[in-house]
Amino acid sequence: MKGCMEDGFIIGKVGKRKGEIIKPTAGVKARIKSMFNLMYDYAIEYEITDRNYARTFEISGDIIKEREEAKRSHIPFTNDEMEKLWNNIDNVRFVDMILIQMYSGWRPQELVTLELDNVNLEEWYFQAGMKTEAGKDRIVPIHSKIRDLVLKNYEHAVSIGSKFLFNDTQAKSHELTYDKYSHRFKKVVDVLKLNEEHRAHDPRITFVTLSKKAAVDEYVIKLLVGHRIEDITEKVYTVRDLEWLREEIEKI
Repeated sequence: MKGCMEDGFIIGKVGKRKGEIIKPTAGVKARIKSMFNLMYDYAIEYEITDRNYARTFEISGDIIKEREEAKRSHIPFTNDEMEKLWNNIDNVRFVDMILIQMYSGWRPQELVTLELDNVNLEEWYFQAGMKTEAGKDRIVPIHSKIRDLVLKNYEHAVSIGSKFLFNDTQAKSHELTYDKYSHRFKKVVDVLKLNEEHRAHDPRITFVTLSKKAAVDEYVIKLLVGHRIEDITEKVYTVRDLEWLREEIEKI
């Protein structure tokens, strides 16, 4: 197992790296280790084995160091970059997705899994979310600046019979995943010559940054992005309805 994790590789099948030996990054190695841990936990639970061999060794210090060095801080989009995005909605595919994420604060995985049932076009809000208890099924008003973009994607999804809000009809599978979105996000960044360090999480960071600059209530920001609220008065005794949330998000 340790050899598989540290020395394994794949052979590229497509693109520029076709036929090339591709070794896992530190992050992938750590995920492999985590997968082995969980597989053996499962095996012990169902008495397939009596020992979790994956937990008898740790990932090496070099892998930990490499993984930490690979972590980069997220970068909010500048005003000039946002203007470029708005000016190229009809010219570059998936710019609209980035802008919708930027004005609603979804995590990339939450964004690509939005279904039509999560979109209320009568009262203009999303209700979706994942990852944490605070983030599940949260209500996010649809900002007035992106309503037309949401409606366009909604109508397109209906026309092709898809249950998902966002689709890529030029691909074999219309459904998007985190990796597919990240790849398309990177293409937008390259085509528009934006900061090449941008990643698919950055529109979410931009949403929080724009919210703070616009003096949006700090607890509303947490509600909208799905962060836990510790303050008891706010968490238990304060009821923030849709219009209250909408009034705050429209400050952006």
